[in-house]
Parts: sequence; structure tokens; C-alpha cells
Amino acid sequence: MIDLHTHTLLSDGVLVPSELCTRAIASGYKVIGITDHVDESNIEHVVQSILKFTASFESDALKVIPGVEITHVFPKRIGRVTEMARELGIKLVVCHGETIVEPVEKGTNTAAIEAGVDILAHPGLLSKADSMEAHKKGVFMEVTARNGHSLTNGHVVKMAKEYDLKMVLNTDAHAPNDLVSTEFMNMVAYGASLTDSDIDKISNDTVELISGLYV
Repeated sequence: MIDLHTHTLLSDGVLVPSELCTRAIASGYKVIGITDHVDESNIEHVVQSILKFTASFESDALKVIPGVEITHVFPKRIGRVTEMARELGIKLVVCHGETIVEPVEKGTNTAAIEAGVDILAHPGLLSKADSMEAHKKGVFMEVTARNGHSLTNGHVVKMAKEYDLKMVLNTDAHAPNDLVSTEFMNMVAYGASLTDSDIDKISNDTVELISGLYV
């Protein structure tokens, strides 16, 4: 199990990073990305804490990737916040996309893709234009197990297949019960019309993404 979108109490999760990772190991996870919510007000503090934890974390069972989720940042500032995250040493940049269950600023998906984030989380009703640009930029689209955000998984998969976009399966975990089994995540994928062959490709593409973060 690889999950590149999780949260701790460094933002709105309920667990410290160490407990999140302990529970992830117990759930059979092999790779986890800690991607707490950031904007320009807290990015330095959150990144410092995440990097401090990942530098000290040692486990043969779990690889932990330091990341952030740029969240509810006005589109015109997303590029700068992406740059800040990378300059501060973050490996994985996720952006909170235009989910239909939150009041996300219109244009967020476009700005995130143009900024070259690694993953556009729960992108909602992804447009044709954004899909075409995401294909050029190599930005991954998230298929999520998160309640509410998952309502548009089917549309995201449809656009990803039509425009040959790479996808990633994530939980967007905030609490212990959000850490799911591989079997459950596969059911989420099936519910979004993905096949076993699709899931295998997503897995391979995700491994390639992880490898590229450390080049």
C-alpha cells in the first residue's frame, strides 16, 4: 500500500507523525507521504516539523516522504507557495483541488497544474483544458477514498483516461480509521470504473513518481 496524501496534527489530522506511521505500518503500508495543509502563514513551521520528523524516522517497514498540501491558497499565489515548499526541502507537493464539497477558489486546478505540483488532490469536475495541460506537465490526478471528495472520482477517471493522465490512489487520511487496506482501496478504484489493469498501471506510475522525487 502506497499513500501519498495524509495529515497529522501539524494541520488538521489527529495523530502526531510517529503514531500515524506506526499505525500505517500495522495496516501494511509500505510508503506514506505526510502532506499537511499549508499556506503562506504556516509553511515554514510545518515544513520544518515534517522534515525534522522524516530525518529522524528509521524503519525498514515504511518509507516516509516529506510533503505538503497547498490548501485554499488563492490561485495567483499557488505558484509561489509551490516554489517555497521546494526551496524549503519538501519532496512531494500536493495541491488541494476544486472538490465539489468545499468552497475552493475557481482557477485553483489551473494554477496548481501550471505550477507543476506533483499531485492535484480531489480535483472535482476537472475540465478539458486543465486535463490537456496536466498531460503536458505530468501532474498526477488523485482518486481518493476520502468521504465527500470521492464523489467525483468517476469524472476524474473519465478525464484521466480520455487525456492519458497519470493517477494516484490516496486516502487523504486525517484519523486512524482513514488508513484503509489495499483491498478497500481497490474497491474505491473499482467504484470509479478502474480495472485491475488500470490499478496495476497506477501502482507502477506511483512508484515511478516516488523514485523521481529523489533524483
